[in-house]
Amino acid sequence: MSTTKNDSTVLIVGGGPVGLALAIELGLRDVPCLLVEQMSRDGFNKHPRANLINSRSMEFCRRWGVVEDIKRVGTPPDYPHTAMYLTGMNGHMVARIDRPDHGGDGPPAFTPEPAQRCNQIWFDPVLRHRAASLPSVRLRFRCALERFEQDVRGVTSWLRDIDSGETFTHRSDWLTACCGGRSPVRAQLGIDRSEGQVMGAPLSIYFRASELWRYHDKGKGVLHFIIDQNGVWATLNSLNGGDLWRVTLHGGAKMYGEPDLVDHRAILNRIIGREFPYEIIAISPWVRRKLVTSQFRYERVFLAGDCAHQNTPSGGYGMNTGLGDAVDLGWKLAAFSQGWAGEMLLQSYDAERRPVALCNVEEATRNFNLRSFPEPRPALMHDTPEGEAQRRALGEEIIYKTARELTSDGIAMGYVYTNSPVICSDGTAAPAFSVTDYKQTCYPGARAPHVWLSPTQSTLDLFGDSLVLLCLGKDAPAPSILQSLHQYAAKLRAPLRVHEIESAAVFDAYDGYPLVLVRPDGHVAWRGHELPLDSSDLLMKVLGMQG
Repeated sequence: MSTTKNDSTVLIVGGGPVGLALAIELGLRDVPCLLVEQMSRDGFNKHPRANLINSRSMEFCRRWGVVEDIKRVGTPPDYPHTAMYLTGMNGHMVARIDRPDHGGDGPPAFTPEPAQRCNQIWFDPVLRHRAASLPSVRLRFRCALERFEQDVRGVTSWLRDIDSGETFTHRSDWLTACCGGRSPVRAQLGIDRSEGQVMGAPLSIYFRASELWRYHDKGKGVLHFIIDQNGVWATLNSLNGGDLWRVTLHGGAKMYGEPDLVDHRAILNRIIGREFPYEIIAISPWVRRKLVTSQFRYERVFLAGDCAHQNTPSGGYGMNTGLGDAVDLGWKLAAFSQGWAGEMLLQSYDAERRPVALCNVEEATRNFNLRSFPEPRPALMHDTPEGEAQRRALGEEIIYKTARELTSDGIAMGYVYTNSPVICSDGTAAPAFSVTDYKQTCYPGARAPHVWLSPTQSTLDLFGDSLVLLCLGKDAPAPSILQSLHQYAAKLRAPLRVHEIESAAVFDAYDGYPLVLVRPDGHVAWRGHELPLDSSDLLMKVLGMQG
C-alpha cells in the first residue's frame, strides 16, 4: 500500500450533481478540495436520472456561470413543459397542465431564471467541466473510498484506484459524503441502508424514438401520466424534447418481470396506442424511498444530497434539494476554513437544511400517494356517458389535488431558515409557507428578493463571494454611519461589500427595510432600519462566533 499524502481542505466523496456543485462552490472561493468518484468520467452518460432544474437551482447555475450551457444542452426553449394525465397517448385526455413559466427565456417576475429541463445525462458534464476549470479543485474518477478515520484535527481517508488497485491515504480537514444512499460513508457511520421507508421498486424503460408526437394526437409535452381504473400505472417522460424518452412502470418487476423478460413492445404499444418505431437503450429497476437521516453532520463528516435524504421523484425535488445542501455547506466550509467564521456556522448546516429536506420528502410522498385511486373507477376507460363523467370528475380532482406537484414555486424558492442559530430574527411573524405560490420577502432566513437593476443584472448577481449589506431607498444611512461594521468585518477578515441602491422597486421588494445583510448563499441574515449600537454582535451572530 502506498502512503502518498494528498492533502486538501475538503474531500468530496461522490461526483454526481451535488458533489460537483459543492466542488464548484469551494473552487470559486479558492478552497482546495479533492472529489473522488467510483465511476469513470463518462460513466454518468448512460442512464437518465433527474430532469428538472428548478428556478432556485438555475439561480445557482447563473452564479456558477453555466446557465447558457444548460440551456444549450437541455430541452429546447420552444418545447412545452406541459404535463398530461390520460388513458393513453391516443386515448382520452383527463387533465392537462400547461406551465408557461417553465423553460425558455421568459422567467416569472420573482426570478431571473425560469426552471429548465436538463437531464443529468447532460447536466452532470456541464458541472464537471466547470468544476475542472477551477484551480483549487481536483477531480479523480475511478477512485473509491475504502474507509476513513476522524480525529480532532481532520480526517484520514483510505482511497483505492479502481483500475490499478493502488491504495493511498488522503488527509483533509473535512469529509463530505455526496455519494447516495449506498454510500460507504453511511455504512461506516452505522447509518442503516434500510433506514426510512421503501415505497416501491419500479422499472424504467429508456428508449429512443424520433418525433414520437407524430404517432399520437396529444401534441408535445414533457410528462405524461398514463392511468387506468386503478390510477397511474406508467409515466412517459421526454428527456430532451426530441428523441430520448423514459417510461416508468410503477408495478416494477413484480408485475412486468425482470428487466430481461419485460415485454417492452406490448407495454410501449399500450401507452402510445399503436405500433411505432423505437430502439431500446436500457431497462433498469430502481428503489423508491422516503428517507431523511437523523442528522446531517457527524463531527468532521457532512452528509448531503441522497446520502442525507431520499424521496420519490414525484415533483422533481431530490436533486434540487441536494444542490441547496451544497450551496449552504460550501460557503460555510470556506468561511470556517479561511478563518472568518466560527463553529456555530458549521452547526447551522443541519439546522437549516434538514427541515427543508423533511418538508420536501413529505411533499414528494404526498404527490406519489395520489397516483393510486382509493377505489377503482371501472368506467374510466369506456367510451360511454358514464366513462366521460368519471373522466371529467377525475380531471377536476387532479387539477385541484395534484397540480401543485407541477407548479411548486414555494418548494423551490420559499424555504426560510427560521430556526437557524446564525439568522438574526427580528421578532416579526414568519411568512406563511405555500407549496405552490411564492412571494418574495426579505424576512430573515429567506432568499433575498430578485429585482432587475438593468436589463441583464439582477439583485441576485450582487451575492455570492462575500457578505453584502444593501443600503436601500433614498433615506438609507450614509456610508460613514456604516464604518464600524466595515472595521469589524476587516478585523475578522470577513469579506463585506456595501451596495447603495435608491430604486423604489428594490426598496419595496425588500419590504421597505433600508438595511439588509445578505449571506454569500443569497439568504437574508439580518434586516433593520439602523445598525445595532455594537455591530460586532451582528457579525458575530451571522458568522457563528457566538454560543
